[in-house]
Amino acid sequence: MKLSIFLLIGLALVSIIGTVIPQGPQREYLATLSETKIKLYSSLGFFDMYHSWWFILLLYLLTLNLICCSIKRLPRVWKVVSEPVKVMDDNFEKSLSNVKEFKLKGSKEELKDRMVSFLKAEFAEPVITEQGGEYHLFAQKHPWCRLGVYVVHLSIIIVFIGALVGSFFGYKAYVNIPEGGSVSQVQTNSGKVIDLGFDVRCEKFSVSFYDTGAPKEFKSILSVTDKGQPVPGLQHVPIIVNDPLTYKGITFYQSSYGQSDEGVSYYLTVRNRNGGQPVKLKARQGERLALPGGAFVSVMEATMDVRPFMRGFDGPGAQVEFTPAGGNPQPFVILSDKYESFNAQHGGDLVLTFDGMDQKFFTGLQVAKDPGVWVVWLGCFLMVVGICMAFFMSHKRVWARVSDAGVTLGGSASKNPTGFEIAFDELVEKLNKL
Repeated sequence: MKLSIFLLIGLALVSIIGTVIPQGPQREYLATLSETKIKLYSSLGFFDMYHSWWFILLLYLLTLNLICCSIKRLPRVWKVVSEPVKVMDDNFEKSLSNVKEFKLKGSKEELKDRMVSFLKAEFAEPVITEQGGEYHLFAQKHPWCRLGVYVVHLSIIIVFIGALVGSFFGYKAYVNIPEGGSVSQVQTNSGKVIDLGFDVRCEKFSVSFYDTGAPKEFKSILSVTDKGQPVPGLQHVPIIVNDPLTYKGITFYQSSYGQSDEGVSYYLTVRNRNGGQPVKLKARQGERLALPGGAFVSVMEATMDVRPFMRGFDGPGAQVEFTPAGGNPQPFVILSDKYESFNAQHGGDLVLTFDGMDQKFFTGLQVAKDPGVWVVWLGCFLMVVGICMAFFMSHKRVWARVSDAGVTLGGSASKNPTGFEIAFDELVEKLNKL
């Protein structure tokens, strides 16, 4: 028992580690760690903790310990359930905490028949044993609830087996799909490329933001194609966080997103400080555009909302590289025409304004295949059944000894002795009225 508690606490603690430290971390998370921490976490298996040898060893030890505890205690409990004591002799009577004697009229056979009817109506149908010129009646309720703890033990082992099946025969992977693009392969944390056997296409991606600029909800519209044919019911399926798409046992979870550089167009306006008509420009990322007067500009990156990056500003913004005629490149940020004075700080004789972009995203999906999930669900079901048996049911037993002197009634319960004492007193009160 002490070892079980120690192992359970250990598993709980390391599970917390696996929750706090992202499993299969992305580059953004690794960028926040020092090289020393990355080496330490990698050597300890923290980035793939649930597949690490020491975590699986803890599962093996707990499973072995549960089996040993069950083997040690189960035979005695099984004997109580399968071979109950049916005769209440004097010695056994002394071991019972609830005993009551009655002086009832009638012959021994009549009292036996009356007690059989009484117990059958008020408690459970009794088993009759004749011994030493006396009749012994035995009735019980819920004897199998004593095995509830072993059902829980079995359920834990089944859950562990399901987890191991998922670990060894399943996988977790990640994939980024640009809007309008499709994939048929995914890559695991270890770099292994897995062929899905079908295609997943991102029809569209959308994201909404809070007033602070933080993402509120991001949603992907996915379609599945198998052997070149659209899969019925899996066309233009919206998925969001905690609402995944599943096909052929493979589940796609909405995990992340980002701006896609494929096919993005940026729109700028250029005007001369000394007057003249503004010029509208359209550019691709990194494309070098010629400006009036011999200058050049290229857009390095852009966003439709600068609030997460520039406090006190909103709307679209772009990081550009401006090269004046005969000069060196100058990187700076330009915003919408709402911030005219900000834009006028750079560009020499030219003032550049960012008008927006045809923005496209890629959706980041976590891909998981877990063939052991139904084994885990079976273990969870058995665990609920076992807990109900162990905590909410009680093995109740009643004995009656019928002799020429009268009737002796005794009883016991495996749990809640106070509650059983009340129920036993009710039986005694009803028996007194016979």
